[in-house]
Amino acid sequence: MSKTTKQYDTVIETCRTLFINKMKDYGSAWRILRLPSLTDQIFIKAQRIRSLQQNKERKVDEGEVSEFIGIINYAIIALIQLEKGVVEQPDLALDEAVQLYDKQVATTKQLMLDKNHDYGEAWRDMRVSSLTDLILQKLLRVKQIEDNQGKTLVSEGIDANYQDMINYSVFALIHLGE
Repeated sequence: MSKTTKQYDTVIETCRTLFINKMKDYGSAWRILRLPSLTDQIFIKAQRIRSLQQNKERKVDEGEVSEFIGIINYAIIALIQLEKGVVEQPDLALDEAVQLYDKQVATTKQLMLDKNHDYGEAWRDMRVSSLTDLILQKLLRVKQIEDNQGKTLVSEGIDANYQDMINYSVFALIHLGE
């Protein structure tokens, strides 16, 4: 499990660095995004990954790695938005945004560790394409929950689905890096 923890931290550090650099460029403009907009952004990235996995020809010179990083960062932003709510104007300084980012990562990483304990790191035997499909399934679930105004009868909430998307994306990036 310590190998997974180190690999997880390495992937997250790459994502975190990009988040910080984008915060320096754009500030917290993302704070105005409503959850369905974030879900759609993640959906676009996951659809592109699936398309890249299925098609031989690429017209844009960006691969799966950058798209998985985008899914991770947008899902973390969505978790922050769930906690803090949407605002009309950017309202977070860099240090506060990074603190919120780190908090969501810590919670999501703990979920991964708990599930890995119970599932015996089954993800290591999965294909990246299967992880992509699971992310897309989670997105369709989130869209349905959003259409139901956040209400579920027996299912986990939106936050758990975003956390799973983060963890599946980290797993995919670990696979792609090996």
